[in-house]
Amino acid sequence: MPIKIPNDLPAHATLEAEGVMLMTEDDAIRQDVRPLRIALLNLMPNKERTETQIARLVGATPLQVELSLMSLSSHTPKNTPAEHMLAFYRPWDVVREEKFDGLIVTGAPVELLDFELVTYWRELSKIFEWTRSNVHSTFAICWGAQAALYHFYGVPKYSLDQKAFGVFRHKNLKPSSPYLRGFSDDFSIPVSRWTENRREDLPKSSGLEVLMESEEAGLCLLQDAEKRSLYMFNHIEYDSRSLGEEYWRDRNAGKPIHLPKNYYPNDDPHAAPENRWRSHAHLLFGNWINEVYQTAPFDVRDIGRRSVMGDPIRHAS
Repeated sequence: MPIKIPNDLPAHATLEAEGVMLMTEDDAIRQDVRPLRIALLNLMPNKERTETQIARLVGATPLQVELSLMSLSSHTPKNTPAEHMLAFYRPWDVVREEKFDGLIVTGAPVELLDFELVTYWRELSKIFEWTRSNVHSTFAICWGAQAALYHFYGVPKYSLDQKAFGVFRHKNLKPSSPYLRGFSDDFSIPVSRWTENRREDLPKSSGLEVLMESEEAGLCLLQDAEKRSLYMFNHIEYDSRSLGEEYWRDRNAGKPIHLPKNYYPNDDPHAAPENRWRSHAHLLFGNWINEVYQTAPFDVRDIGRRSVMGDPIRHAS
């Protein structure tokens, strides 16, 4: 079954051209299933690009998914037209009474700031707490993952002397994980960050488990099985051009930046990069969606009541 997104969302035409199955509101109503409700808290500056990247991966599942775009109530984006935000996003204050099967939290261009100095940190902390009662499973990416780890477990982040930037080889540390079903033992993932988290800071009693790691780029993917949470520090959702656009953006602005490693053929920034992570991106998001489907209550109102009611009713098809 396809993904349901607004017909006039800019991502719609791109995904349709790529062959991603899309669904209208009328078609969704005719199908006798409850769609998975997945919210996207999009903190990236190029919101349209991120919407497309996430919808492309979430929409590849055979399940019916309803993607809701969520924004912060206390922060006004500078790089996205107000018309776009009003047309497609709902502030957290508006949706906070609703429940979702899944929440994706993206990265944000604030990673060199202390968490408490981020202008919307107080609201984001409230959103993290809200996920305990209103979200069945959370998937946080890059700075969003670092922020969640700091909020829930007190795990610090560290600035790097040089930006971790490029496509790096990673190891599958737990092939038996439902999230890594079908993964190779060794695979590539894009990395773009000025900070890192360290394995030795993970509290031993936290339930956090390392699923992916890179010898060169460090920690990549953690899970907290009890809280049904995934923390991805790298950008497996990136499309083929993302690292290149970041490189040319910073270079043209006169900012210190090196060529993304293992990205351009022969390190030629004018050559078309080869995407070596696309299949694993689809695998990871597909496995996450499937795990959400298998474990979420059939009645969305029961989300957050697991500790009171025991194991949730399985999601009926």
